[in-house]
Amino acid sequence: MTSLPNVVHSQALPEGASGQLLHFSRESVQWEWMSMSVHRLQAGETLSAKTKGEEAAFVLLGGRCIADWGAGARIIGKRKNVFDGLPYCVYLPTGNSVEFAAETAVEIAACRAPSTAQLEPKLITPEDVVSSLRGGGNASRQIVDIIRPEFPADKLVVIEVYTPGGNWSSYPPHKHDIHNPPAEVDLDEIYYYRVDKPREGFALQRLYNPDKSRDVTVRAQDGDAVLVRSGYHPVVAGPGYNVYYLNFLAGTSRKLAVTEDADHVWLKGTWKEMDPRLPLVK
Repeated sequence: MTSLPNVVHSQALPEGASGQLLHFSRESVQWEWMSMSVHRLQAGETLSAKTKGEEAAFVLLGGRCIADWGAGARIIGKRKNVFDGLPYCVYLPTGNSVEFAAETAVEIAACRAPSTAQLEPKLITPEDVVSSLRGGGNASRQIVDIIRPEFPADKLVVIEVYTPGGNWSSYPPHKHDIHNPPAEVDLDEIYYYRVDKPREGFALQRLYNPDKSRDVTVRAQDGDAVLVRSGYHPVVAGPGYNVYYLNFLAGTSRKLAVTEDADHVWLKGTWKEMDPRLPLVK
């Protein structure tokens, strides 16, 4: 039996080079819902994309560009990188196209999911996203909701998460692999990682099922994507290294209904205060 990949590693590009940093299709990873890519452009370069039978979300990881999705060209992008501020995102339903023209070095993460819903393209700006703090103690983290369940999309939900070095995230461990609403819904999830010290930094992510028939721990470095197919999936940021991950989710429902691991829920009662290092971005 062929094992399915847990991690898709980034492609190293020379300093100042442009190209594809990461790519996988649904077919290549034997997945039902999502494909993902990350591109780097240098000033003056363009990236064009179309959607046919899919919807897509394009998250500007860093840099400034001119984006045109049929509503007139607009300059987007304020942050230099993911640790420098809040995001812009272009949501594109099926039957649409977008072009990004880089004014500075730009990195764009794109996720696609099957969709035939006739919806409207939309730009999400830093003023539109919702930033909040979650957890407590050494499980404190910052959540930035980009495309929330109430947003008029078909399948995709998009979230950024910031975890200070040494802290746990997605904790207590939770899962969303059974369609049993309203208690839990079936959602596949991508964790796309960036680390504030890319050469040395890392995160560890545990992937395990309730009966422990699957229980693996993977190391994620800057630019890697972890595929959460099922089970619980907590994360810890290596001490000294602030960790960002971009979550793309898609499945049978857009409700964020989860089941927490009952063995660890008690920890919530021990959290007395939020980590003072948060928020990491504003």
